[in-house]
Amino acid sequence: MSLVLTGPLATPRMLQVLGLQGTDVQLGGRLLGGARAGLDRDGWPALVPGPEPLAGVEVTPNAKLDRYAAVMGLRPQDHQGQLVMGVAPQGEGAMWAFDDAQDLLAAEIAAQVLAAPPDVCADSLAMRLPMIGIWAGSRLRAQSMEPSGGDLVARRPAGAVTMLRGRQPFAGFFAVEERQLTHALHEGGESRPMIREGFMMGDAVVVLPWDPVRDRVTVIEQFRFAPALRGDPQPWLLEPVAGRVDAGETVEEAARREALEEADLRLDRLVPCFHAYPSPGAVCEFLYQFIGIADLPDGCAGIHGLEGEAEDIRGHLLPRARLSAMVDAGEITNGPLATLSLWLDARADRLRAELAGA
Repeated sequence: MSLVLTGPLATPRMLQVLGLQGTDVQLGGRLLGGARAGLDRDGWPALVPGPEPLAGVEVTPNAKLDRYAAVMGLRPQDHQGQLVMGVAPQGEGAMWAFDDAQDLLAAEIAAQVLAAPPDVCADSLAMRLPMIGIWAGSRLRAQSMEPSGGDLVARRPAGAVTMLRGRQPFAGFFAVEERQLTHALHEGGESRPMIREGFMMGDAVVVLPWDPVRDRVTVIEQFRFAPALRGDPQPWLLEPVAGRVDAGETVEEAARREALEEADLRLDRLVPCFHAYPSPGAVCEFLYQFIGIADLPDGCAGIHGLEGEAEDIRGHLLPRARLSAMVDAGEITNGPLATLSLWLDARADRLRAELAGA
C-alpha cells in the first residue's frame, strides 16, 4: 500500500527523519489551518478540494511513519481516490504556511518521538508531546548558541563526545536520560566509558519585573515540591516570574506570557541579563533571564496562576532596596531571584538613564 504525504509531513527534513523516500506527485486542493502542525497532536491542516496544484510525495509506509502517525493521531484521508496523510479530516483557518523554523522544530520533535524506547506506548508519548516539544526546542537553541568560555576554552571537534548507548528509565512530566559515554581528555586521548544521568527539563525563562520610576519590583510566592522533599520547613519560596519555553515560542514570547499568567503583568520591555545553566552537572535546563520593565502601581500584586497547572501564586510588591536587603540577609533561597537582584543593583542607575533617554 502506498500513501501520499503532503504539507508538513512531506518536507525533506521530515522525510529524512522518517526514513522515507518517494515520488513527487500533485494533488488538487489547498491546505487550511495547521499553524501547529508537527508541534501538537491536533495541529494538522485540512485538505480542501480545489483546482490548485498541491505538492505531495508518494511513499511506502514504514515502521517509523506508523509509530509517528500513532503518536500524532494521523490517519490516511481519502482525497480524490488517493490515500493522503499529513492532514486532518476537517478544519478551517487561513491558508497553511510553514516556515523553515517550524519545519526544523517539527522534524526535531519527530526525531525525539522516534528516539523513545519501543516499549513506551503511543498514547503515553502523545500525552508527553508538550514536554517533548519543549525539549526539542531546547536542543535547537543549544545548537545555535555561541560556544561558552570565550577564547579561554578550547573548541572541541564534533566527535569529542561519543555516546555508546542510552536508555530512558523514567519519563513523566520530566524525564531522566541515562547514557554511557566517553569524552576527550585535556591531556589528550579519551576517557574510559562512564555512565551519566541527566534530568531532562528543557529551557526556561526567568523575569524580575522592575518599575524604574518607583524603583520597586514584583516577586512571587509559591509552594515548591523539591524543598519540601528535602525537608525544608518553608517550601513556599519567593521567586521571580518563570516558566518553560513552549514549542514554537520565542524566548521573549515565553517571558511575556509567563508575566501575564503568574503576575497579571504586561511588560513594556525586556532587558536581557545573563543566560546560564543553573546546575549543569545533571540538570538539562538552560535559563534565559531578564529584567522586565513594567508599571507597578500600588495594589497591582494579587493571587494568580493557571488552574489547569495547579498554580497558586501570590505576588508581592516591594522596594528594590528591600529585596536587596533580603538577599544580603540570606532570606532569598531561590538562586535566580538572588542573582537577578544582584545584577539589577549593579546596573539600575545606568538602566534608568538609558530608559529615560529612550
